Amino acid sequence: MIDSPLLPEFNGYIAGEWVAADNGATFQITNPANGELLGELPAMGAHEAGRAVDAAHTALEETPDLETRRGWLQAIDTALREHQEELGRILTLEHGKPHAEGQGEVLYAAGFFAYAARNLDALAPRTLDEQPRGCTWTVHNRPAGAVALVTPWNFPIGMIAKKLSASLAAGAPAVIKPSSKTPLTMTALFTLLHRELDLPAGMVNLVTGAAGPIGDALLTDRRIRVFSFTGSTDVGQSLIRDSADDCTRLALELGGNAPFIVFADADLDWAADQLMANKFRGGGQTCVCANRILVEDSVIDRFSEKVAERAARLTVGDGMSPGVDLGPLIDRSGYDKVRRHFLDAVEQGATPVLGSDPGPLEQEHGAYFPPTVVRGVTATMACWQEETFGPLVPMAAFGDEAEALAMANDTEFGLAAYLFTGDDARAERFIPRLSFPHVGWNTGSGPTPEAPFGGMKLSGYGREGGLEGLFEFIDTQTVPRVQG
Repeated sequence: MIDSPLLPEFNGYIAGEWVAADNGATFQITNPANGELLGELPAMGAHEAGRAVDAAHTALEETPDLETRRGWLQAIDTALREHQEELGRILTLEHGKPHAEGQGEVLYAAGFFAYAARNLDALAPRTLDEQPRGCTWTVHNRPAGAVALVTPWNFPIGMIAKKLSASLAAGAPAVIKPSSKTPLTMTALFTLLHRELDLPAGMVNLVTGAAGPIGDALLTDRRIRVFSFTGSTDVGQSLIRDSADDCTRLALELGGNAPFIVFADADLDWAADQLMANKFRGGGQTCVCANRILVEDSVIDRFSEKVAERAARLTVGDGMSPGVDLGPLIDRSGYDKVRRHFLDAVEQGATPVLGSDPGPLEQEHGAYFPPTVVRGVTATMACWQEETFGPLVPMAAFGDEAEALAMANDTEFGLAAYLFTGDDARAERFIPRLSFPHVGWNTGSGPTPEAPFGGMKLSGYGREGGLEGLFEFIDTQTVPRVQG
């Protein structure tokens, strides 16, 4: 069992109180590196989710002013930074990513609360300069209502920070459902919220357990006015269908299939370094990491060797061990998918540059898939059509700019893309034609708290981060007034 000062409770949190499941049921959380039991949390369901919505809806009765909300956001930012090392340790133990990377995620999360606090005045009422129909018109940004925040396992604190910072900024009480694979970091966050903030009871609620019954209960409760979800496209499409009857607003960040495009005039060493940082973060288990590496045919041999040389130097192991660069995949299912993509590519003619078949994994833990690079990938292969979510680097060659653009856009997903070229004019004409809302220009950088991020096409809709993200949980109310 994990021993941490940030985990004095292994429970959910409803209406300002730590609570178990009504029937006493629990589920286990294990370390993906070695299978060790880290703890047990309540296996809650529809009834507990309903009580959490009761609490959140009650908290709506009085909206705190902007300065109170700013104080909350600043306090969370401070708390995360003060407890960065321990939060990062908990995160690494339940996710597997290296401890330094886990600590970096905590700082990334803190940045969303800091940004929201600095820019909270964007939600203040504004009066129109014009006076149509002889009235003074004031626009108010009201909390949309109680909201549901459903997060995935791959960024246990980064993903909730994007959503919770915006809901607290809006004054919208939240019911939070973390992934059952990595819920302990969220529980530790709630320890800090409980200890260090004077939040109204019901302003934040934590419901742990299986996604199905909890998600269904939240989505079908008419008091939930915004349902924010990060996860698979299949689940997102189901949410769209099921939200229709109550017109529940959705904010969806779904799957990706990011192209990483390298022209011959690019700085190949820089591009290789950026690919390494982009692709292997979180073991390749991120929705924005490069999934298809497209390289101009005249340099693909050189570039693939540069990447392979760098990848071969990565140390694979337990994320808590010193010097480890790449931890385990989250479970056997993730391992099997990466292996399937590799075997499919080789069977269809792709050439391994680094790595070979590591063989099947018998147990759920210890899913250490080695960094693997293949060249000669085509559009018929699974690694082209699907999001791999692992340390497989598949490369395909293109002949000219038109072919590169067609290959990059050859996906139903639209989340992130990356372009490397030494020709600014090419980038200026190429980027607007890419069907991706986030395009790294000579950088593999992903999202930041200061800028909006989200999907298009089958990657969803809505934005997190930036000023745009502050409005996800807002309803605007316009008040025209005749001066008496």
